[in-house]
Amino acid sequence: MAANVRKVILIRTYTAFTLMCVFAAAIVYTLFKIQFIEKEKWVQMSEDLSTTIQTIEPVRGTIFANDGSVLATSLPIYDLRIDAKAPGFAKNDIFENNVDSLSLLLSQLFQDRSKGEYKRILTGIKRRKERYYLLKRKVTYPQMKAVKSFPIFRLGKYKGGLTIEEKNKREKPFGYLAERTIGYSVKGVAPVGLEGAYNTELSGKEGKRAMQRIAGGTWIPLNDEQQIEARNGNDIHTTIDVNLQDVATHALMRTLTQNDAAWGTAILMEVKTGEIRAIANLTKVSEGVYTENYNYAVGESLEPGSTFKLASALALLEDKYVKMTDQFDTENGEKKYFETAIMYDSERGGHGIVSFQQAFEISSNVAISKAIYQYYKSNPTKYYKHLERLHFTTTLGLQIKGEGKPRIKHPKDNDWYGTTLPWSSIGYEVKVTPMQVLTLYNAVANNGKMVKPFFVKKITQTGKLIKEYKTEVIEDKIAGEATIKNLRIMMEGVVERGTARSLKNPNYSVGGKTGTALVADGRKGYKEKIYRSSFCGYFPADNPQYTCMVMVNAPSKGIYYGGAVAGPVFKEIADKVYANSHNLHGDIKLILANNNELPIEIKNGFKTHVNTVLSKLGYNLKLDSDSIEESGSEWIQGIVNTKQSNIYTKNIPTKMVPDVSGMGIKNAIYLLENIGLKVQVNGAGKVKSQSIPAGTTIIKGATIKLILS
Repeated sequence: MAANVRKVILIRTYTAFTLMCVFAAAIVYTLFKIQFIEKEKWVQMSEDLSTTIQTIEPVRGTIFANDGSVLATSLPIYDLRIDAKAPGFAKNDIFENNVDSLSLLLSQLFQDRSKGEYKRILTGIKRRKERYYLLKRKVTYPQMKAVKSFPIFRLGKYKGGLTIEEKNKREKPFGYLAERTIGYSVKGVAPVGLEGAYNTELSGKEGKRAMQRIAGGTWIPLNDEQQIEARNGNDIHTTIDVNLQDVATHALMRTLTQNDAAWGTAILMEVKTGEIRAIANLTKVSEGVYTENYNYAVGESLEPGSTFKLASALALLEDKYVKMTDQFDTENGEKKYFETAIMYDSERGGHGIVSFQQAFEISSNVAISKAIYQYYKSNPTKYYKHLERLHFTTTLGLQIKGEGKPRIKHPKDNDWYGTTLPWSSIGYEVKVTPMQVLTLYNAVANNGKMVKPFFVKKITQTGKLIKEYKTEVIEDKIAGEATIKNLRIMMEGVVERGTARSLKNPNYSVGGKTGTALVADGRKGYKEKIYRSSFCGYFPADNPQYTCMVMVNAPSKGIYYGGAVAGPVFKEIADKVYANSHNLHGDIKLILANNNELPIEIKNGFKTHVNTVLSKLGYNLKLDSDSIEESGSEWIQGIVNTKQSNIYTKNIPTKMVPDVSGMGIKNAIYLLENIGLKVQVNGAGKVKSQSIPAGTTIIKGATIKLILS
């Protein structure tokens, strides 16, 4: 019995072992088959079944200037790829009938390969059945549109095999104009300027797209239904005036180059609103070469020098410690404080006895510091309170990040010394930004109302208003009316009789203050005689519209006074603003209004524009018998007599080159480019002649030359 049991157990054990061996062999064989015999099949299947979700980057919003000009925008660029399994490539008849034409057109468009080379590439793609071949990177929008119309590709995305990947490239059409203020936002780098401050608004919202991995590890997008579209970023509308920005930048550039200075900044602000119209920041990078790589206007907290005397004068006048006519002895041009500290005037030997007004106009360090020390030495906190009210003790809270922190010593601070009060009164032992100085001067020009400088007026999304920024008053009255009036009298005296006489001109009046600060150079202190020149002022003085701050650091050509170095930049900017601000020329408007019988010459052009101009000039408009409304023409020609204007229609053919003679260049270019012609211009004025005669059949892409007279 026991023997039978053992026999059964042995049989069962043997059977189980045999089955295990067979099963193990089957597994080994299957693994071998998958890994070696059917490897390619399973790899292909794995790749075909692999999918992932990819992020779609949104188009970053555009930054606009005040007039709608583009300061920064994201331009689309495209990568073109080919799927050779699409019918256009897979079907021999379609491919063979179109490959020559496609190769020729690609060669002509990109001009990087011959027709034969493109044909070899396309044929190779078809033979290898490549699914995602990269044909061309960084293709422009017009090029992309052209390629979509080429043979095979015009069959569409799925039949023609053309896959277009859109990317974005950030462009600044005006180059380095206001470049630092516009700024940038780059991953891993501290944000700068408006790009950084409004990164969230400009960025938009990412989308999602399903991607499939194909042979070779290449990922291709699945159908369009399996994606969430990205939401493009909002647009930022700034206060910057491109024309004035150009003037400010180049005026500053000239002065920096002429004086071989280290850096400079120039800011132009509208008095009533606080809108920044221009802001230039230039740094020397090599001999005679300057670029925008730091925003000194906003980020540089420094000793301002004599432009700070306006704050001291305000305190003295507001507290009624001094009157304009009070006399001060400038001694021999130097004043000793304690045993070792000596205050010097720029005029060796001093100015003798001067009134307080004269002391300000000639920028006497001795007189101003004596006045401050005399009246505030027993209560320096009272002087500090004035600076606090002028917003010198805290940042302004601007729309741009990176604002420099001011440093105004308080009498209880550990580094408050006996010399701190007199030296602070003339702009030393204090640190403020150029923008803060400008804000003070602007408040005086604005009859005591201090407004915050700002750069962004509104945020929009496809034209719809998202958010609007308006003028923010940060101090209703920095001082009484009498104080403000006297400060303006003194600042206008600086230009009339004082240190900024070079800015006096017959066209408009100016008020302001020069500054020439000796700059401390690390451990060397003030021994190296490095200067910082500045001028801050407003114009026209009788009705201030703009305030401007100019600062030039380390001029090295022997000239360093604020009126001589910074003054010319201010004058060039002010001249340009005055010349282009017709509201500042009341007498000219009167002449136009009262001389509506003078004969004038009208350029042919768009009817609405011509009508508007003539109406504003007071001309009696009369339409011809074939009135514009009846003909439906948008283009007109004008015949202007001394007392009335007859307006006639100007018919523009749709399939022939039009006659643009007599038109202004803007209208002529608009008309010709809209019908597919390329325009070259020579001369100035209105169109005198055109190289392609009117009535000629239009050949799109042809060049037409216009001679202006």
